[in-house]
Amino acid sequence: MTRTKPEAGIMDTTHPLPASALRSLSASLHGMLITGADPEYGEARSVWNAMIDRHPILVVRAADVADVCLALAFARDHRLPLAIRAGGHNVAGFGTVEHGLVLDLRALNTVHVDPAGQQVRTGGGTLLGELDRATSVHGLAVPVGVISQTGVAGLCLGGGLGWLTRPHGLTVDNLLAADLVTAEGEVLHTDASTNPELLWGLTGGGGNFGVVTDFTFKAHPLPETLYSGNLIYRVEHWKQALRALRDWALALPDPMTVIVSVLVPPADWDLGTKSILVVGFLWADPDHAAGVACVEDFTAKAPPDEQEVSPASWPAWQSSMDALFPKGVRAYWKNSAFDALSDDAIEVLVAHATQLDWPGTAFDIHVMGGAMGRVPLGATAFPDRSSPFWLNIYGFWNDSNRDAHHVAFIRGFHREMQRFSSGGEYTNFSSSDDHFPRGFDALGVFGEEKLARLTALKDRYDPNNLLRLNHNIVPPRAEG
Repeated sequence: MTRTKPEAGIMDTTHPLPASALRSLSASLHGMLITGADPEYGEARSVWNAMIDRHPILVVRAADVADVCLALAFARDHRLPLAIRAGGHNVAGFGTVEHGLVLDLRALNTVHVDPAGQQVRTGGGTLLGELDRATSVHGLAVPVGVISQTGVAGLCLGGGLGWLTRPHGLTVDNLLAADLVTAEGEVLHTDASTNPELLWGLTGGGGNFGVVTDFTFKAHPLPETLYSGNLIYRVEHWKQALRALRDWALALPDPMTVIVSVLVPPADWDLGTKSILVVGFLWADPDHAAGVACVEDFTAKAPPDEQEVSPASWPAWQSSMDALFPKGVRAYWKNSAFDALSDDAIEVLVAHATQLDWPGTAFDIHVMGGAMGRVPLGATAFPDRSSPFWLNIYGFWNDSNRDAHHVAFIRGFHREMQRFSSGGEYTNFSSSDDHFPRGFDALGVFGEEKLARLTALKDRYDPNNLLRLNHNIVPPRAEG
């Protein structure tokens, strides 16, 4: 279905487009072409992070791979800045662009599950919740992130941390194959035997090498009900809980994934207005008794002030935090890997946690290791995975007048934690503004060896850097 009328050819002063070009594109698409003249434009241009307020000239809602090829050709031919959107949930706001073209993949969201082969094939516009619901029917799950409204594509191409990281690795560790359209319009398949180096580049190198229209993942058996819960601590017990976490993490069995959050609880949680520390856990094994024993090893050293522990289905657990991250909030994030929860690090964490007296800004500590930590360093493009803890400091709020205050708090907190950092950065947790004007520090994130491989792939598949609205790997000819 096309939406744009021939007479509604937008003539932008920055990138004037002839009406005939828009008519031709609209007539060729199986999906929808949206410009500023259309009532859908406001919604079509927006992304999850309201701090990213950009005005593309046109949005192409692709219905199939042919539409993807048409949109890429149109952007090339008219020298338009190009944004690729799957879920639009990325905090950096890469899913929209000023005075350019947004290629929206959301309609490419079919999910095909092969229960016998324990594989899942899904489109480039699929959301995590859609994938979770389709796989859980068959007692399977793909390791993905923690907010069900996130797009599979962006999550996977950046790595994919979540509630199954310890038992089954990152999302990229489970990527078996992909179909994509390169910047020049070539449709390619990649797997372990076909274009394997390109597949490697997709395991953490972001959207630098093509528009992925189809993913194939390994899926893992998962019980119908999972042992899961939240252990809640008031401020006077935070240090005790973090020290106990440090010890617990040393011998944590693979089925147990733990994410610690410090936040001001929403009003509907009925936990007061003061910050709380929450030790969230998920036991991904049918032996619930073993999971209970594992949690008791921790609570014996750090008895919670309150707890919410109960069996949950995978889709229910995966969507339980969605309400905290609604579309249209203003958001800023910074992250860092670190090797130890030293007493000094705990002091800094607690000092900043006690300053959180407004809803929205918070931080998470992901306990790493397990299956994710055993993947050889060079097996994927994902940055160094050796650190046992990953800190994500994030904020989301509605009042633009609070931008400067909240961003300054997050930056200051992150800066103070750098003396404990092992230097890693997870690009999916990174806002984009710190990359300008200097640019994304690809060398600092990937290291010399991985960056050399990624740059070679970029030079081969996108030498003119059409796909640059991302954590960009700059091709050699574009550097000049």
